[in-house]
Amino acid sequence: MRKKVIAGNWKMNKLPNEAMEFISELAPLVKSAENEVVLCVPYTDLFYSLLHTQDTNIKIGAQNMHYEEKGAYTGEVSGEMLKSIGVEYVIIGHSERRAYYGETDETVNKKLKKAHVLGLKPIVCVGESLEQREANQAKEIVTTQIKLALEGLTNEEVEKTIIAYEPIWAIGTGKTATKEDANETIKWIREKIAQIYGKEVAESVIIQYGGSVKSGNAKDLFEMSDIDGGLVGGASLDAKEFAKIVNYK
Repeated sequence: MRKKVIAGNWKMNKLPNEAMEFISELAPLVKSAENEVVLCVPYTDLFYSLLHTQDTNIKIGAQNMHYEEKGAYTGEVSGEMLKSIGVEYVIIGHSERRAYYGETDETVNKKLKKAHVLGLKPIVCVGESLEQREANQAKEIVTTQIKLALEGLTNEEVEKTIIAYEPIWAIGTGKTATKEDANETIKWIREKIAQIYGKEVAESVIIQYGGSVKSGNAKDLFEMSDIDGGLVGGASLDAKEFAKIVNYK
């Protein structure tokens, strides 16, 4: 039975004091959660968030990392730096990173490999644009992203990779894929992984849905057969709302 992972992606929001206040409010609301609870916070919030979650069941993740250990990469943060302070999760290849900062399938693959070397738990984002979906290219685009992201990984590493299917047209727009459409695409992703890495690996891989997830639709989405939780954007900035998503049952 796959465990559901519900991760909040704060993006560029919350100062350290706001992060600590948020965690203080959230922790008692999710202390009995059966699901894995993750907050992916800005770099400046990581250390404070890690300290503030020490006696809770909340895990902390970063929103990006570089694939090199060190070097002349102004403004970047390495996986080793994340690991050194106790970060457990890291988002890789979010559509905003791809669209605004030149993230490619190649860099996603390099970062993913490095994350596994370091023992970080990667959440790899894939998804199609509205134009690609309307042109019936969604499955082709997502297949390519997954194949190139996972290229060169062992079966064990693939099993430990969390995939977040986030249709770009649903991120921050208030639009959400229907539960049937989301589940169909995620089920199809699982079938593609089975073709390459085997059924056992495919059945073990956690595949989340992301894109305007909120308390009002979380239960319908997360109770579908192949959706293993979610990567939550805007709704993760409100502690009570995020707690409702985590405790969707």
